[in-house]
Amino acid sequence: MTPTPPASRIAGLFLGSVAARWPGRPPSAIGKTRADGLQQITELGFTGDAQADPQHHGGPDKAIHHYPSDHYPQWMAEGQMPEGTVPAAFGENIAALGMTETNLCIGDILQLGTAVVQISQGRQPCWKVSQHTGNPKMAYLFQKTGRTGWYYRVLEPGQAEAGSAISLAERLHPDWSVGRLSRKATPQEAAALAQLPELAEGWRQAFARMAGGDTAEDTSARLLGS
Repeated sequence: MTPTPPASRIAGLFLGSVAARWPGRPPSAIGKTRADGLQQITELGFTGDAQADPQHHGGPDKAIHHYPSDHYPQWMAEGQMPEGTVPAAFGENIAALGMTETNLCIGDILQLGTAVVQISQGRQPCWKVSQHTGNPKMAYLFQKTGRTGWYYRVLEPGQAEAGSAISLAERLHPDWSVGRLSRKATPQEAAALAQLPELAEGWRQAFARMAGGDTAEDTSARLLGS
């Protein structure tokens, strides 16, 4: 059974615009800057935030990215990020303490400021995380450690700002922590996840393929950009 997360508060909100970041590579909006004051939240996330690749980023199922600030000390202690690294080094929209992949579940409904949001999937890291952090192994390490953060879909639009409260309102699937989904699923688990209505459609399709015996995943394009 997944433990109940403590109520928390937003330590920082971060929004970004599309920019050409790396010669010869596609543009990105992973570079986020702190946004002060009340920010509007719609079904597509914060109104001041952008996504460069709508096929793989953003949309209703990936409207807002929350990354636990709890992980930063561990990344630095392991030598994977420089001392003094602060949010939003991983391109997150929300920085907060206390809520992690081990105490939040797929389908959890949370009050986020005046908005109501729901966890739809964990973050699936891509090569842009490695490029943005300057650590060529970072996308792989995100996946290996399960320290990925997660995405929210927006159930009720509203507003939020640094200092706004975040609290769990309802838990629908206490056995399916975000962290559990970062590990390789058995065929039985994959079949169950394929039927989980609150899980993002893309992930349900992937688990359906796994349940059907298609367990080979070519991660090179996602992790390396090739």
